Amino acid sequence: MEYVKGLAGSGGAVHTPSMALKHASFLAFVGTLLLTILLIVDLILNLFSIMRGLIPAVMLLTSLIYAFAALSITVFFYAFHRSQPRF
Repeated sequence: MEYVKGLAGSGGAVHTPSMALKHASFLAFVGTLLLTILLIVDLILNLFSIMRGLIPAVMLLTSLIYAFAALSITVFFYAFHRSQPRF
C-alpha cells in the first residue's frame, strides 16, 4: 500500500492542532451562555404570557426544563474551561 505524503496515515506528525482544548472549551462556554440567555428570556416571556392567559401553564414546565438544562451545560463548560491548564 502506497502512502501519500502529508496524509494522517503516513507515519509522521503532519497535523498541528489549530485549537487547543482550553480555547475550544471557552468557545463552547460562550455558545452555551448565549443559548442559556435566550432560553431564560423565553422562560420569562412564557411566564408573562401565562399570567395573561395566552398560553397553557404546561408551557412553563417545558421552558423551565430547557432553561435548567442549558444552565447546567453552561456551568459544566465553565468548570471544564477553568480546569484546563494555562499556556
